[in-house]
Amino acid sequence: MAKLSLSRANKMINKAFAHAAEKQYKPLACVIMDAGGNIKAFKSQDGASNGRFDVASGKARGALAVGTGSRWLDAQAASRPHFLAGLASVIEGGIVPVAGGVLAKDANGNIVAAIGISGDTSDADEACAIAGVEAANLSADTGA
Repeated sequence: MAKLSLSRANKMINKAFAHAAEKQYKPLACVIMDAGGNIKAFKSQDGASNGRFDVASGKARGALAVGTGSRWLDAQAASRPHFLAGLASVIEGGIVPVAGGVLAKDANGNIVAAIGISGDTSDADEACAIAGVEAANLSADTGA
């Protein structure tokens, strides 16, 4: 399992928030989990609504659970609702099957981290997550 430093995790969050500010998105919450699903860092912007930590965490957990970004889970919801229900029932803490959970992979394709963001539209959340991943010199896997 690849290692994720706190410094790198914070760099991802800071870039995600900078991207949100540039685009004038609503206040966000951002969770970074290491490849094993352990929370490495979390920040919430002033004004982020209640429950954003849980939603952001669910997006990151979902991405880690299936090995691809949470946009893939969103696509499965229509065609495979029983799969999604089953997955949600066995993943402790739950999953949120919408865009905004992005895997961060190294040059060899190994998962280093998952970033989950919540606060604006799912597409905007995902764009911020991608910016954060790329700022850490990693590749973003959105599940698209």
